[in-house]
Amino acid sequence: MGLAVSVGIIAGLVGLDDEGVVEFQSRLDGLSAALAGEGIVWREPDGPPGVEMRPHIGGFPYSFLHYLRRVFALVDNDQPVTPARGADDIDRDQRWVESSSVLFDSHLLCHSDCAGYYVPVDFEDVVFLPESSGVDGGGMVGSSVRLLRELCRCAPALGIRLDPSASAAGANTGGVLSDAEAARVFALPPEDFATETMVWLTLFEACRVSVLSGHAIVFH
Repeated sequence: MGLAVSVGIIAGLVGLDDEGVVEFQSRLDGLSAALAGEGIVWREPDGPPGVEMRPHIGGFPYSFLHYLRRVFALVDNDQPVTPARGADDIDRDQRWVESSSVLFDSHLLCHSDCAGYYVPVDFEDVVFLPESSGVDGGGMVGSSVRLLRELCRCAPALGIRLDPSASAAGANTGGVLSDAEAARVFALPPEDFATETMVWLTLFEACRVSVLSGHAIVFH
């Protein structure tokens, strides 16, 4: 079992899984209604995103998220960033993750590992919907706009070069990933920050397409 990350999930299921289309439409409609109760206006657009994701890995083991979360927490706490060699390194630096999670304002850290959503609306803190809403991922909903900013913030520590002269989809994200740099990151050899950069690129591409198209990122 592992985590799949999708944008425009309903359009991707049309003609392949009719039951899945109905199921995810119901889930996303429920998400929209629950967010409206929190004053957040969003609805999954009809049709496909109309923006292609560049080459990336669309899914990975749940534990891989913690490699990138560790990097963000180290950056957030002004600590040196080194590649995680395994679970021992993740456990050793868990105190920094906890320190950066205490205010529940990190959209990368405060989210389910296996289910849930990010929506392309710019809200500061992670939304915690009531259990009665039935929203996947324990009711935690993140902003793909804010997640994109967090990914840009930790990119330099991973050796990922962003163009600071532009902003993705008009948002103040901290930089844009060029096609050439996206291709370079995707082709990195399996060493050093291999896991961290793979997860970073997957989430970055999901955020980029989400912000540009208005579709939710779905963890499933």
